[in-house]
Amino acid sequence: MQVPASFEYRRAESVDEALALLERFGDEARVIAGGHSLLPMMKLRLARPEFLVDINDLHELDFLRVEGGELRIGALTRHRSLLESELVLRYFPIFRDAERVIADPPVRNRGTIGGSLCQADPSEDLSAVCAALRATAVIRGREGQRSVPIAEFYRGPYETAVASGEMLVEIRVPILPNAGSAYEKVERKAGDWAVAAAGVALALDAGRMAQVGIGLAAVGGVTVNSVRAEQALRGREPSEEVFVEAGAIAAQECSPVTDSRGSAEYKRHLAGELTTRALRRAAERARQAADAVPAP
Repeated sequence: MQVPASFEYRRAESVDEALALLERFGDEARVIAGGHSLLPMMKLRLARPEFLVDINDLHELDFLRVEGGELRIGALTRHRSLLESELVLRYFPIFRDAERVIADPPVRNRGTIGGSLCQADPSEDLSAVCAALRATAVIRGREGQRSVPIAEFYRGPYETAVASGEMLVEIRVPILPNAGSAYEKVERKAGDWAVAAAGVALALDAGRMAQVGIGLAAVGGVTVNSVRAEQALRGREPSEEVFVEAGAIAAQECSPVTDSRGSAEYKRHLAGELTTRALRRAAERARQAADAVPAP
């Protein structure tokens, strides 16, 4: 039987209390909410925090709302809430695409978006979603809060910009007109980590792709944007030809490794194919959004 190393446990009743505990315990403290990523690592002794700060009572971090032209998501928002929210679906169907293939109902009922992002697993689904959407992570410490673009949030495998004594408290996603988004994933079995995955978000202006984001998961050391593929699409009209071209660029840009889930060559092929598929669906959703806007 696998058992974690001994640790001290505290349950915070407010964000300020959680931050005070994290500051007090320093580098040896970890935040826990759903625990579906952290606890298995603790059982395997891959993570050995001396202090756990439970934030499940911090209901102030559990919210979904539109404000200031952004979708604002509290870090304690559960996967199930993202999956079932009509507000989220209206603006960003990519979240529902991704949530449908994350683990299983028990994990989705308890796991949180903040926990998923802070785990910083290169195969994590919502990291690719947030990369495609150009999300911003809001990080709070005792001295105040700061905003970090998601592209700068990940420092390496299982490493983020959240420093000792800080917490991720919110994710903000800009809402663009005439936009569509989609997520595509290949997994070995239902609910498994991705073999490869691609998230796409794009916005149309006069029939051309004005804004494009492509996030790739499980094909490198961290979740990344396929910058060259994005650049190849901007200003062009959506078409199967340009989608295939962008998929080929995304495949060239990524850096997968051979492991138990497949060879590097296979994953590179998947990155290209999944990018093409996601672009196709995102563009169709963007067209539908544009057609739904009443004429002036």
